[in-house]
Amino acid sequence: MRLWLSSCKRCYVNSEVTQRGFHGLVAVSHRTSVRSDRRTKVKVTASRGRCCSSDHGGEVRVRFAPSPTGFLHLGGLRTALYNYIFAKTYGGSFILRLEDTDQSRLVPGAAESIEDMLEWAGIPPDESPRRGGPVGPYLQSQRLDLYNQTALQLVESDHAYYCFCSTQRLELLKKEALKTGQTPRYDNRCRHLRANQVQEKLAQGLPHVIRFRLEAGVEPFEDLIFGWNRHEVAQVEGDPVVIKADGFPTYHLANIVDDHYMKISHVLRGSEWLISTSKHLLMYRALGWQPPTFGHLPLLMNKDGSKLSKRQGDIFIQSFQRDGVLPEALLDITTNCGSGFTTNRMGRRIDELISEFSPSKITTHSALLDLEKLPEFNRIHLQQRIEDKEQCHLLVKDLQGQIQLAYTAEIQDKEVLQEDYISRVLHLRKGHISSLRELVTPGYSYLWVRPSFSHQQVTALTSEAQHIASLVLRLMEERGEELAVDHLSKDLKTLAKQAKSTKYREVMKLLRLALSGLGFSKHLAYL
Repeated sequence: MRLWLSSCKRCYVNSEVTQRGFHGLVAVSHRTSVRSDRRTKVKVTASRGRCCSSDHGGEVRVRFAPSPTGFLHLGGLRTALYNYIFAKTYGGSFILRLEDTDQSRLVPGAAESIEDMLEWAGIPPDESPRRGGPVGPYLQSQRLDLYNQTALQLVESDHAYYCFCSTQRLELLKKEALKTGQTPRYDNRCRHLRANQVQEKLAQGLPHVIRFRLEAGVEPFEDLIFGWNRHEVAQVEGDPVVIKADGFPTYHLANIVDDHYMKISHVLRGSEWLISTSKHLLMYRALGWQPPTFGHLPLLMNKDGSKLSKRQGDIFIQSFQRDGVLPEALLDITTNCGSGFTTNRMGRRIDELISEFSPSKITTHSALLDLEKLPEFNRIHLQQRIEDKEQCHLLVKDLQGQIQLAYTAEIQDKEVLQEDYISRVLHLRKGHISSLRELVTPGYSYLWVRPSFSHQQVTALTSEAQHIASLVLRLMEERGEELAVDHLSKDLKTLAKQAKSTKYREVMKLLRLALSGLGFSKHLAYL
C-alpha cells in the first residue's frame, strides 16, 4: 500500500491490522466473505517619503470595521489580516468595530460570527464588542449620541445643514439625471434655506436628514499605497447625508467620529474607499481634528480579474471552516497572491507573515486569488500541524471524533481509535492529504474498519490466493523489524516469482484487495 510503504519503515507492515488482511486470504476459500507576538516596536515609515507616523502619541492603532449585514468573507478577512499584521509588526493594537448603523440590513448572528471567525483564523482583536476596551462601546448602534452631537457641532459651525427633501423629490432628481445621461447627485437645494425656514420646518416635525457641506479646495493627501491623491468631490457629488431620517449616522460620519475617539492612527481599508477619502478629510478639517494616516489596499479579485462576489457563496469564512480548511492556509493564500512581504513562498504562518511584512512593498495592483490552489496550501499547513506535537494531539482528537461519526457501527477493533495508531496514520499520510476529512472517505475506510471482499473477487484474480498469502506472512515474519519500504518493492517482486501462474500485477491487486478491500487505489502504487 502506498499509504504505508511511501512513508513507513516498518510500523504498519508489522501491525495486527495489516496481518489480519493476509490471514483473511488464507481462510478465504472456506467462506464467501471476510470482514476483514511577535511585537517589534520600530518607527513606522514607508518608502518614497510616504510616512506612516501620526499625531496619536506614537501608538499604532488600527481597526477592522465591517458591517454585520453579512458574514465574514475572504475580502474582509484579508483586510482584517493586513490590519492585524500591521499592528503586530509595530507593537500596536488591532481593534474590531462593528458598523451596524444600517439597521434594516442587519443579518441575525453576523456580528457574533465575524468575531468568531477572526478568532478562528488566529487574528483575534485586542479590543472588540466581545472583549471590550478603553474606548468602547465597539458597536456603532451604541454610540448614537456621539454621532448626533458631532453632527450638531457641524450644523452650528455651518459645515452641515438640515435637509427636508422628500424621498419622492430625490427619486425624481435621480430619474432626471439618468434620463440626460448624467450621474445622479443631490442639487444641494436645502443648503440655501434661511434659518427661520429651517426652524419652522423643524417645529412642524417634518422628516429630515443632516447633510455635510462639500466645499471646493480639497487638499491632497498622501496614501501609504497609492501615493498622492486628491478628489475634488464638490464638483461631482451633491452634499452627502451624515445623519439619516431615523437618527442613525451614515458611514461617512460614523467612521471619522469613531476613528477620532478611538484614537486610530492608521486606516487600512479597501481601495474602493480611496475616492471618498477627500470627503472624509473635509469633515476632519471642519471638526478641527487630526486625521489618521490612510492606506488603501488593492482589491482581492478572482484569478480571471473578475470581482470577488459574496454571491459566490463559497467565499465565506464559515464555508471554509466547515470544509476542513485550516485557518493558516487561508491567511497564507490570501497574502501569497498579493503583496507587502519580503518573500512570496508558500507555507508561511502568522508569525512569519508578521516578520516578513513590509508596508512599502504593498503595490497598487489587484491581488488575483486562485482558490484551486487552496488544497495545496492546506496540505502544506496540515503537514506542519502534524509535525508539531501539540497540534498533532489536537488533530488526533479531531480525527477520533470524525472516525466515530463516520464508522460508529462498523468499527470492530478499538485500537484504531487509540491515539498512537491515529498519530501514526497522520505521520504516514502527511504531505499526501489536504485535509483530515480525506481520511474518513471510503478510500481510506480500511484504516478504521475491517475490509470486506468476496470469494468471487479473489478467484477472479488468482487460484493461488492461499499460497500467496502464506508467502506474504512468511516474508513479514522473516523480515520483522527489518521490513522497510526501501527493500519491500524488491521483496514483493521476488515473492511474486514464487507464484506458479499468477503474474506480478495480479499479485499486487490481490494484496491491495486483502489490505483495503478496494479493487484499486492510488495509495498502493509501490506494491
